[in-house]
Amino acid sequence: MLLNTIVEEIRNSNIQPIIAVAAAADEEVIEGVALAVRASIASFLLYGQEEKISFFLEKEGLSGSESLTIVPCDDKEAALEAVKAVRQNHAHIVMKGMVSTSTLLKAVLHKEHGLRTGKVLSHVAAFEVNGFERLIYVTDAAMNIAPDLMQKAEIIQNAITFAASIGTPHPKVAVLAAVENVNPAMTPTLDAAALTMMNKRGQIVDGIVEGPLALDNAISPEAAEHKGVHGEVAGHADILAVPNIETGNILYKSLMYFAKAKVGAVILGAKAPVVLTSRADSAESKFYSIALAVKSLNRKQ
Repeated sequence: MLLNTIVEEIRNSNIQPIIAVAAAADEEVIEGVALAVRASIASFLLYGQEEKISFFLEKEGLSGSESLTIVPCDDKEAALEAVKAVRQNHAHIVMKGMVSTSTLLKAVLHKEHGLRTGKVLSHVAAFEVNGFERLIYVTDAAMNIAPDLMQKAEIIQNAITFAASIGTPHPKVAVLAAVENVNPAMTPTLDAAALTMMNKRGQIVDGIVEGPLALDNAISPEAAEHKGVHGEVAGHADILAVPNIETGNILYKSLMYFAKAKVGAVILGAKAPVVLTSRADSAESKFYSIALAVKSLNRKQ
């Protein structure tokens, strides 16, 4: 299943959730919102500076749209107000606008008004890469800096559940390292072996987890065959679980800038999906992130 197919499925479902956008007064954010409105996949509560938001909506030809409601507030208050809207069931998804990631996550984790569940929050990106007929998921490229073994298990479980909700049932997870053999001097290989066993023992469910695997033999059947790496995941991975944020961030940006891949990304582990895109992400990436969040929510319903 590819990204435009997901958009079509949402459009045909006739379900339009409401997305609360924190600090929406940004041109690229509104461009992403406009794509979603035109595709009829969501409605929006736009929190922030009314005059600027109205200006960008007019520029997009969306003034007066029934799918858009401006909620005037100071940008400093926008993150908490957007999160509160989701907590109070006035919206179903929260989305980052022109507000820092730390500010939005502080609101998401607010003890009284936030969306805590007790689970690890993790980032998953779905890439449509030229030459692949399936989405490739990467986790975690933006949230957890140096996760320990148990955090990695939760990150993988979050990604498995998400991928299944998007349309990749029982996904194959490659736990990445620099090599495909366990090396006591390389902690990621030890963690990968432990995570593989945790999956076999039912501590990670609804997917197949194998590692350590290097990137080439995780996604290329030819590389796996050449290196003599066997298993259900080798050469056919759906989810790439990285050892740390540096690896994830570099892989994420390499796919975007070198491979020109299409991408959407969501934060998981809260009571509702969180669309948390980079300020450098295109309007298209913001649109696909919205679509992924909506699709995962629809499957839950």
